[in-house]
Amino acid sequence: MKTAATTAAAFALIGAAPAAAEVDVETAYILNTFSFLINGALVMWMAAGFAMLESGLVRSKNTATICLKNIALYSVAGLTFYVIGYNLMYMDVSGYIGTFSPFWGPDDSEALAGTFTADGYSSSSDWFFQMVFVGTAASIVSGTLAERTKLWGFLAFVVLLTVIIYPIQGSWTWGGGWLSELGFSDYAGSTIVHSVGGWAALTGAIIVGARKGKYGADGRINPIPGANLPLATLGTFVLWLGWFGFNGGSVLALGSAAAVIEMANVFANTNMAAAGGVVAAMIVTQLLYKKVDLTLALNGAIGGLVSITAEPADPTIGMAILIGAVGGVIIVLAVPLLDKLKIDDVVGAIPAHLFCGIWGTIAVTFSDADATLYAQLVGIVSVGAFVIVVSSACWLLLKYTIGIRAHEEDELLGLDKAELGLEAYPEFGQGTQAL
Repeated sequence: MKTAATTAAAFALIGAAPAAAEVDVETAYILNTFSFLINGALVMWMAAGFAMLESGLVRSKNTATICLKNIALYSVAGLTFYVIGYNLMYMDVSGYIGTFSPFWGPDDSEALAGTFTADGYSSSSDWFFQMVFVGTAASIVSGTLAERTKLWGFLAFVVLLTVIIYPIQGSWTWGGGWLSELGFSDYAGSTIVHSVGGWAALTGAIIVGARKGKYGADGRINPIPGANLPLATLGTFVLWLGWFGFNGGSVLALGSAAAVIEMANVFANTNMAAAGGVVAAMIVTQLLYKKVDLTLALNGAIGGLVSITAEPADPTIGMAILIGAVGGVIIVLAVPLLDKLKIDDVVGAIPAHLFCGIWGTIAVTFSDADATLYAQLVGIVSVGAFVIVVSSACWLLLKYTIGIRAHEEDELLGLDKAELGLEAYPEFGQGTQAL
């Protein structure tokens, strides 16, 4: 994503296009701000998509807990990004890190005085748009570690993720830091958002361990199906819709014809990459297993979306379909691989967000003439190493202090009853008497 804090030059180029002269600077300011707000709202709606997807793929005895975790993590992410995260990511970045201070609020005095620039926007709209991305990274972790992590232990990790991990590595590229200077390109966050969430989820899954009964002592893998596949399907469609804001809003402008054309290309490529991911996942599962798996098709859509996120503006629609299709194939091959390694990923978030995030970041070099494979690989490896080290330290710290793994009895009973004292579907609970 070309960040609002570091793309004045890019906006100036857009404003220099012949069509920009047809829009006065105040109108451009309004349209740029509107783009942040409406696309940010779409990204916020992805929180609902993650909640529904994860609720559909866990067992009914854990549904209320995963719903609570999703609304809680989004709220925590907003608070932490206000207190420290935004300025740590964007304010006075000196190569590796920004400033430890809160985002004190809007600084729109020039606009209020009637002084506008064609590349301008309300600072609060920028903060809002950047904040909803943090919630997305945290949502990835909740799905992988569902059904066996304590509520407060998980939320403590969310604090560490959103205060330390996400903003520091984000400053390296979107804050104008050292990866940006190297030439690393990640338009909307295949690495900076999705792989970061994927690495954090992977380290957590290894340290927390698998759900009881998932893997047998004889090496057998015991499938644990979700309780509500229609809800998971609806959640995928909601995520698909929200992704138009995720990628489209990353144009960071709407005040010129050039910006509008770019956003239209981003929307089209985002949509078709997801479609390519779904169809590819269906074909490969049919060939390998003689049947089509719905959950793999759903993750195929997400894998395609993650794959195109690193560069959704430059590819042709045909190339976007192929990039998304490779993401769908990665999903089908990576899910059984994790099971063979006894890494329990409840919703398949690690293949979709981590593996496809890596692929999408490499695929930038296919359509962006300024991107180099060297810079892309350095970005992938450096962000991955940073997240692995820091998130592992965070998980281990929580494990040996407040604890992150639910007791075996609580896990068998279900976290809804054990931690919340309620059920998501009480009329279907054990011992319920008919009215």
